[in-house]
Amino acid sequence: MSETTNTNEEKKKPPLNGRRALPSNNSNDEENEVPEMEAFGLIPRGFNPKDYLRVVDIHMFKEPHEINKQQHHTDKYYSPKLIVRRGQPFQIQIDFNRPYKPETDQFWLEYLIGRYPQQNKGTYIPILVGHVLKPGEWGAKITHKENNSVRLSIMSSATCIVGKFRLYVAVWTPFGILRTHRNSATDTYILFNPWCQQDAVYLDDEKEREEYVLNDVGIVFHGNINDIKLRSWSYGQFEENILDACLFLMDKAELELSGRGNPIKICRVASAVINSRDDNGVIAGSWDNTYTYGVAPSAWTGSVDILLEYYSSKQPVRYGQCWVFAGVFNTFLRCLGIPARLITNYSSAHDNNANLQLDFFLDNEGKVDTKLTKDSVWNYHCWNEAWMTRPDLPVGFGGWQVVDATPQETSDGMYRCGPASVQAIKHGHVCFQFDAPFVYAEVNSDIVYQRREKNGAQVIEKIDTSHIGQLIVTKEVGSEGMMEITEEYKFQEGSQEERLALETAVMYGIKKQTTQDTMYQPQTDVDMEFQVQKAVLGSDFKVTITFRNKSRNYYTATTYLSGNIVFYTGVTKNEFKKHSFSAKLEPFSSSAFDVLIKSSEYLSDLLDQASFHFFVTARINETGKILATQKATVLEIPALRIK
Repeated sequence: MSETTNTNEEKKKPPLNGRRALPSNNSNDEENEVPEMEAFGLIPRGFNPKDYLRVVDIHMFKEPHEINKQQHHTDKYYSPKLIVRRGQPFQIQIDFNRPYKPETDQFWLEYLIGRYPQQNKGTYIPILVGHVLKPGEWGAKITHKENNSVRLSIMSSATCIVGKFRLYVAVWTPFGILRTHRNSATDTYILFNPWCQQDAVYLDDEKEREEYVLNDVGIVFHGNINDIKLRSWSYGQFEENILDACLFLMDKAELELSGRGNPIKICRVASAVINSRDDNGVIAGSWDNTYTYGVAPSAWTGSVDILLEYYSSKQPVRYGQCWVFAGVFNTFLRCLGIPARLITNYSSAHDNNANLQLDFFLDNEGKVDTKLTKDSVWNYHCWNEAWMTRPDLPVGFGGWQVVDATPQETSDGMYRCGPASVQAIKHGHVCFQFDAPFVYAEVNSDIVYQRREKNGAQVIEKIDTSHIGQLIVTKEVGSEGMMEITEEYKFQEGSQEERLALETAVMYGIKKQTTQDTMYQPQTDVDMEFQVQKAVLGSDFKVTITFRNKSRNYYTATTYLSGNIVFYTGVTKNEFKKHSFSAKLEPFSSSAFDVLIKSSEYLSDLLDQASFHFFVTARINETGKILATQKATVLEIPALRIK
């Protein structure tokens, strides 16, 4: 029997290719053998490990009422193991066989994760005991010595991998390194930390952290715009085995362990693995009202049963629809410590061919031709927002990001969607990854009704610009009410700004689509530039928008400027300036337009180390073409001269 299992093990190992020294390290569950005695060379005959410092016991202070789980907001997790958040110190105590003598004894800690731990990948972390802890970096210091025991304060890196680490204590002897044996009781889970300023998911409002990380129940809004219904949903992110089930999802998605400190990567792979399309993920969707051999989507009341069933069976759980995918995704995000909320969009568009409009084809009688029409409008659609910085994008696009696990369209070859910056969607800057054009279309596309004439010509009957994305809502912070967030996604329906953002989105969105018969032709004979005068705290400053008309044509440009205050992390706080104007552009000439930014407009919202993020969008009215730009600028603090 043992032989057959052995060959099975052999078969499972991926073949090594010539480019990789080590097989991929993408399972938190697998382990490697760690030697308890790592000899430096030949060991002399008289060597007795018992003569040296030896670890007798390790106390993890891992009970819900003890210091670690209390300080790290992890006391709600139903788990006997230590769970801490990254970038924040925690305590352990080591009992030795005799008092520790720093002059002659040397010991250190080792945290390991996965099957092939490597220091440069962050999967093997040796920690020497020092005198000070640097914030947000791995380190340890002794806070207390008594008899044979030492008390340590340990700091984890604010960017470290999120998952379950194994702990070893290593002691140096002249002949080799002695290690503690493998003890699963000292395993330590490290999670994202929205309370830590250096963490990419830092959220600065305690009420919001309590709602978006620690609240384990929520409300899903559904029905339709004229008849809003609600159902409660139990997220259950702290229930027994749910944390392990969520870590298993990342193993299932084969996300490299070294990428698991990055919330952008985690959200993207999770949006794929929560649906069963193309990777046998958590939930199988069904929209045809036949739910044989499964549970009807409306019968689920929470995420726990679904995640635990998947964790044990490893087979897709039947069946889900959008709110089920979103409910389970919310559990996953909150469980790992990423702030998250469930969103409902009423009259949600499903743009099948990414042209940012819904094409409804009518037959001769004026009815919608269902064979030709591939785009659709859902009464409502649910997705999630996750809170994080976006260092991969220009400043200003951090904060809430749309992620959606409902399988609608493929993205880079898999059914997944996001993360897409809500701020980028509002302004139509859908060139910024991931899947922003699709999400833009869900909340703000136009419905174009077209009819084919007898001679084959397409005739546009009407364009409905206000039907899609009529209302976007989420649960209120700290109460059961409904909070409208339509304004986060789009300007007032029908306003100049909203139309300009839509046209900007179409310009950026269609550039990507090379399959279109009509390729987007940009406006090449007008340049738009944008300068910000040096902005000094407390004084007014101006921004200048310059158009260079290189043609012999006379143009007018409808122009819109939006000014936003941004945290130093790149997350937008709010819009403090809106200004629209019409610019006349003479042939073969440059025209400059100044917009004054008064200190009274920005001072009340100011943050320390803040910067400004401006969007400028212009439409050349004669051609309908869009010019768009965005730029961040830092506020200078006036120098203080003390005489």
